[in-house]
Amino acid sequence: MSLLFRFFAVSLLIAGSSIAVTAWLATQATTGSIRQEQGEALATDASIYDRLLGYAAANPDWSGVESTVDTIARETGRRIALTAWDRKTIADSGDAGSPQLPVNPTVVVDPLNVNPVLKPVEVDEIDPRAVGPFKLTQEESDKLRARAQAVADCDGRTVVVESSGRPVLRGQSQSRRPTSMDCAVDELLYEPTPTEQKASAELIELLRDCLGRTPNVELPPFLPWIATTKPDWQRSPWAEASPEEAECLASARREQLAPYVAPPALLFLTAPTGAEPPTIDLSTAGVTRITWTALGILALAGLASWLTANHLVRPIRALTAATRRMGAGDREVRVTAAKGEIGGLARSFNTMSAKLADTERQRQALVGDVAHELRTPLSNVTGWLEAAQDGVAATDQRLVALLLEESLVLQRLVDDLHDLAQADAGTLRLHPEPIDAADVVEQVVAAHATNREVTVSARIEGELFLVADPVRLRQAVENLVTNAIRYTPAGGTVSVEGRLDQGVVIEVVDTGVGIAPDDLPHLFDRFWRADKSRSRTTGGSGLGLAITRHLVEAHGGTVSVSSEPGAGTTFRITLPVP
Repeated sequence: MSLLFRFFAVSLLIAGSSIAVTAWLATQATTGSIRQEQGEALATDASIYDRLLGYAAANPDWSGVESTVDTIARETGRRIALTAWDRKTIADSGDAGSPQLPVNPTVVVDPLNVNPVLKPVEVDEIDPRAVGPFKLTQEESDKLRARAQAVADCDGRTVVVESSGRPVLRGQSQSRRPTSMDCAVDELLYEPTPTEQKASAELIELLRDCLGRTPNVELPPFLPWIATTKPDWQRSPWAEASPEEAECLASARREQLAPYVAPPALLFLTAPTGAEPPTIDLSTAGVTRITWTALGILALAGLASWLTANHLVRPIRALTAATRRMGAGDREVRVTAAKGEIGGLARSFNTMSAKLADTERQRQALVGDVAHELRTPLSNVTGWLEAAQDGVAATDQRLVALLLEESLVLQRLVDDLHDLAQADAGTLRLHPEPIDAADVVEQVVAAHATNREVTVSARIEGELFLVADPVRLRQAVENLVTNAIRYTPAGGTVSVEGRLDQGVVIEVVDTGVGIAPDDLPHLFDRFWRADKSRSRTTGGSGLGLAITRHLVEAHGGTVSVSSEPGAGTTFRITLPVP
């Protein structure tokens, strides 16, 4: 788990706990006072809200609500303001001098999403006065009302007309005569009209569309709980319906009713002056509880922070101790890698420590190799000079030539070390220019044409134009050819081939002794030679191939080798072309 995620999780836990506990305490401390001091105001607010809900349920917009708002404001002594979601005023009982409306509205007036606190509803949180397409025509309503009145005249009940225009019989029958004989039930009062049948069909289609889009719900051929023989089946509680079906029915009803009701509006209820209700002070007991809870949360936060910090500091301390040991000269020190960012830092430290240890070993090996390579020619020069001084050797041309050869060996070694130092420091300079690599190959081969023991030849396929430093490229090829001649016995051949193959390819192929597979990975390491005896018969300082690799890579190319013992060796240089 990452460090960032751990800190975030702990902070989120503390913040969530703080919010939850504070909200709970605030609710507990203020609920009683609110109920006591604002009970009457809440009832008034609920009445205002209900009347405006009724208007919204019966009208498709708010265009005529101004008079309703003014009437309610006069009756309740409250300032009532309705605005759209963008705070554009729909209706306001206040005058031009009234204060600005509060930031937060009292409630949202939406007949399709009734506030259950101010107006509890049985189903859907949809105002039952929102009937939409279920509203009967005048002719249907008149016919049903006449039938209902006939029954009411017989049994003494009262006819009440609902928002949809459908009459309903209320109260208890006052007739003492048998209903079956004198006050027969009119079944047409309880059957849906054509208007209601059409609206039900549309609603069922919307319901089925919703269920079809609901994941993990299989759409049955019919829904047994839909009783289309009842005019108000869609507003009855559906005990047989699944939660998904009930949710889809509510969604379908809102979709069907939306064009027939007013859009949601923000309702602001304030005093006639626009002032906010007085602030309710918390009791002393409530303040004490909040104080102790805050102290508890602080203690929890401190404990969590201490545990997290302790968990983080432990590996950091281990890293600190390891770096001190490394500074004291211990290059083999390692630390245990944990998880997350600290673990990544530990792994990076281990990699750095291993790299430093390897570099130290290479440095020690380099010092030994340089000392060895310098000792042999210097010993020869010193020996011959002492012999000449003692009169043992004559100071003739042969001695001068021998000393010159040894000094040239020293010069080549120093030059090779200088080239490697420049490559390591990134200061190896190139002077690239357009050249033909075939010319470089021919120059190198011509330089070895006088070799009588090994035959050196060139084979060029086409023109090998590229941009490169001709001097450095010749140096690289020369190193490979010299190395091939050195390990090819008398009578053997060395062939330098050039061609185009996804770039300029220069291959040096010899028929020498070959290289063992275990030695191939080390071939381009400095001072490494397959002949561990460092015999002077093979010569060389062990730096030529390392220099070749740096020169080729400086040109953006690659150098590789393939070999089989006893079957010769092939070195390949691949250089990019423009």
